[in-house]
Amino acid sequence: MSPAIVTWAGDEETAVVEVSATGAAAQAVRDAVPALLEDTVASRLAAQDTGLWGEAHTPHVVDRLGWTDLHETSRALVERLTVLRGELVAEGLDHVVLAGMGGSSLAAEVITGSLGTPLTVLDSTAPTQVERVLEGDLARTVLVVASRSGTTVETDSHRRAFVAALQAAGRDPARHVVVVTKPGSPLEELAREEGYRAVFSADPRVGGRFSALSAYGLVPSALAGVDVSRLLDEAAEVAPFLAEDTEANPALVLAAALAATDPLRETVLLVDAGSGLYHFGAWAEQLLAESLGKDGRGLVPVVVDEHAPELAARGDRTLPVLLTPLTDDDSGAELDDVAAGARRAAVSADLDAAAATTEVTVAGSLGGMFLLWQHAVAVAGRLLGVNPFDQPDVEAAKEATREFLGGMPSLEPPAFTDSGVEVRAPRGLLAGARTVPDAVTALLDRLDPEHGYLAVLAYLDREGRAADLLRGARNALAERTGRPVTFGWGPRYLHSTGQLHKGGPPHGVFLMITGGAPAHVSVPGRDFDFAELVAAQADADARVLTGLGRPVLRLRVDTPDALAWLTGSLARRTT
Repeated sequence: MSPAIVTWAGDEETAVVEVSATGAAAQAVRDAVPALLEDTVASRLAAQDTGLWGEAHTPHVVDRLGWTDLHETSRALVERLTVLRGELVAEGLDHVVLAGMGGSSLAAEVITGSLGTPLTVLDSTAPTQVERVLEGDLARTVLVVASRSGTTVETDSHRRAFVAALQAAGRDPARHVVVVTKPGSPLEELAREEGYRAVFSADPRVGGRFSALSAYGLVPSALAGVDVSRLLDEAAEVAPFLAEDTEANPALVLAAALAATDPLRETVLLVDAGSGLYHFGAWAEQLLAESLGKDGRGLVPVVVDEHAPELAARGDRTLPVLLTPLTDDDSGAELDDVAAGARRAAVSADLDAAAATTEVTVAGSLGGMFLLWQHAVAVAGRLLGVNPFDQPDVEAAKEATREFLGGMPSLEPPAFTDSGVEVRAPRGLLAGARTVPDAVTALLDRLDPEHGYLAVLAYLDREGRAADLLRGARNALAERTGRPVTFGWGPRYLHSTGQLHKGGPPHGVFLMITGGAPAHVSVPGRDFDFAELVAAQADADARVLTGLGRPVLRLRVDTPDALAWLTGSLARRTT
């Protein structure tokens, strides 16, 4: 039986991050880490060596490694942010709204939520969610518009609507808008033309999901009231340890545990076990899915709670990763032969029960956790043979959205309506079904019993009643199918797990839930409104997935009662 592995960064009494691995995950560490050490992967990554992922990927990596030293380069932002925050508060602008998608908003949501600082994140095109923000106290609001490309359709639409609302209220939009984007982007040019309050040019060598400690994560967090210098200090504490070519390096241990099990544990269950880090699992989900889900390979991250059926019925292709509080308790641990004498590493030879169960635990300070996971996922990309810094399958859905907004008709007419739920799917998928439960059964019958996963994609208001009604749906479907179930709010997931769905292992089946718009919110200067935009995004992703041969069932609900009935029917088995 392979003993458990426990490794940490920092002195044992004051660890900054800690990683443990048991069972097959511990064996993966023993199998994979020696080669990583021989190739000096850790130190080369910290030195921004673009050759780590192979010659074919080098040209695509050359401008993507700026994240490794953000704990140093981002310090130049701190004083400017402190001054701007003081000015805004003095003027009564103390409510921060962040308009950004994926990597432009997820980290800030984690930072502010973990530290108890209010921040409103607008990452949806659901009209009711947009309307709720626009109906807030605009006199107190500063909008942070974050987009690396400067052309993100959701974020540009949010900015247009917000500016129009400010003008209608008789306020000068320029005083209320702060921009974060890469140098020379269309958004930067527009911001300077319009005289927006501040423009922060983010490091162009940092991709969205690796940007937690860049301007994308720090600007909205600091303006909301977070001491971001503390985050940078936490990352700086762990950085030297992550650069060491030693078996005690927590990033190498985590990378190997994630990507080197045999057979590969392709489903990663992200479980918050009292970490105190708000929605960190959602941030890690994007990092794993978008970085590793491509070329038909990758890991399927599933954010679950402690009651998830997948935890009770874990198979040999499932890896639970528990996000735990950082403690100093290492009772019963003793050094393994391969790690004897190594600093910050211990192997438990006594915890037989723990070692028999395969799982990983990860703990640390927030800044340390950001840097740890980024290093680990970059190394995991090398182990899986993929470029962790591109997203080759994301553009397809964006292009299809533009086509639907340009007048392309929807994919197919409704096959039927049952209890207020409109059903759409390719005829071959429905197999004669005439009720919603039968249609759901027909979809679930497509699940590969060994590798398959179900993705629930909800293009609804994630902060309204829909969220309450759908709260138990994921666990119910996991219990019913015995397979992993991911849940994503559209269009938010398009900037996260959307890459995995299209480019990763082709084992997903997709249940898409959309809704009619109770309100139409215009997008000034565009010939579509938010209701049309969110519908086009759902249509577009369904078309791309269907074109790739993925089974997609689309259910439209126009009333809360219909959604309530639907959620009840999802767990219902039919014969």
